[in-house]
Amino acid sequence: MKLNIIVPDKLSEITLDQYQRFTKLNTKENEGSSFLLHKMIEIFCNVDLKDIATIKYTDVQKITLHLNKVFDTKTDLIPTFVLKGKEYGFIPQLDEMSFGEYIDLDNYLGDWDNMHKAMSVLYRLVKFKKENKYQIEDYNKSNDIMKEMPLDVALGAMVFFYHLNSELLQITMNFLSKEIPKELTYQQKQILEQSGVGINQSMDLLKGMLPSLMK
Repeated sequence: MKLNIIVPDKLSEITLDQYQRFTKLNTKENEGSSFLLHKMIEIFCNVDLKDIATIKYTDVQKITLHLNKVFDTKTDLIPTFVLKGKEYGFIPQLDEMSFGEYIDLDNYLGDWDNMHKAMSVLYRLVKFKKENKYQIEDYNKSNDIMKEMPLDVALGAMVFFYHLNSELLQITMNFLSKEIPKELTYQQKQILEQSGVGINQSMDLLKGMLPSLMK
């Protein structure tokens, strides 16, 4: 039996929901297993699991290598995108985000199972647009349509926030290195020793975290 397999060529051809389903299976226990290879083709190429056994092993290897290259693609922030005929826009002014929006974003952004909820905070329906400027609708917690958003949009938003966090950390680190006095008084040293926190240890921790965030 011949199978007509459509393999995605770019991240925009993969949905966030597909990636969420795959990340649940992509564990250390399944790493490098034939099960994971089967599930990768099933999820991203929309092939029934029972039919994958009929595919030549060399073709399976080619497909998985191709998909890995697709996932290695660099992504940038995508301000707007169209989903099911409707345009969605990235929240224009982050500093005007409500406290409730911030809390939800903070809770969901690091959790792949709930990444669609984080994206529904960041991307809303565009209700007005003129040239490159637009207005978006109010935040709707129950909006699950972001499961169907293109993966490149979701990853681009995540990369944007990782870069933002690393820049803020770098600014904080530079500020601390300039503002913290080099010579501490005896009383200051006692306070630091009692609290179990040292300036050097704190700075070393920041310096150690920064490369990981940048990566």
